[in-house]
Amino acid sequence: MSTYRLDKLFSPRSVAVVGASPRETSPGRAVLRNLASAGFEGSVSLVNPHYGEIEGIEAVKTIQELRQAPDLIVIAAPPRSVPGIVAAAGEKGVATAIIITAGLGHGEGSLADACEKAARASGLRLVGPNCLGVLSSRAKLNASFAARMPPAGELALVSQSGAITAGLIEWSATHDIGFSAAVSLGDKVDVDFGDLLDFFALDGATRAILLYIESVNNARKFMSAARASSPSWWSSPAVMLKGPRRQRRTPARSLVPTRSTTPRFTAPACCGCWISTSCSPRRRRSDGYGRFRASGWRY
Repeated sequence: MSTYRLDKLFSPRSVAVVGASPRETSPGRAVLRNLASAGFEGSVSLVNPHYGEIEGIEAVKTIQELRQAPDLIVIAAPPRSVPGIVAAAGEKGVATAIIITAGLGHGEGSLADACEKAARASGLRLVGPNCLGVLSSRAKLNASFAARMPPAGELALVSQSGAITAGLIEWSATHDIGFSAAVSLGDKVDVDFGDLLDFFALDGATRAILLYIESVNNARKFMSAARASSPSWWSSPAVMLKGPRRQRRTPARSLVPTRSTTPRFTAPACCGCWISTSCSPRRRRSDGYGRFRASGWRY
């Protein structure tokens, strides 16, 4: 796993929004307004070939026309244009990108695959696609289309589901619980749970990590990061909630859960606290279940 350039994701000095439009229902415009309302103190740029100005901010037609490479870009453009935007961002020297756009497909030959390959060639780190975005209290950053900015705190939230992320942010506002950061991973073609576990385990602003997991792409990578985040004097403990898998090609704002086929016990108890959100009744397990139960494992 790699935390390469993730500091630029949570503490950017400059942000560019690609695909923002004057339409009230545009996710890009929501991101633009959220950046302003959260009090982000860095520079904000716009890239849109069809408009010269949005929300009082001048827009350029292409990423290459930006005066300097931003630390972070937020992509809310049509699916077909996203791989080209990712490639252009990599050539410009952009460090990180959040792809809010849904509908990029899955697997070899898809638009998501093209984005992953273009980003890997330049070292660009990608969050998403099909995600809510990223919120960071330390940078006063709301690079998402969430309805509000959560209070500052010492809990890091990492969720595959945008709906869960948005719901917990709303809930935190009424229960006075703050977050150091909140990340919606979406389809996680690059940045995944393992990367963020490693990052937040050693993050001075984070004392605990909450993960909502629907699926894990690389089990070995995830297990290594989970062990590293086990409670100790030098790392932040993690609480992991296992949710049902979701259907593919589902937009982040309208998720449909499906029956999970992921084993509940895929990690030793030393890795953290694992909580299953499945409503299925308990079933008698093999000797392995007894071993986990004896070690304090619960579900």
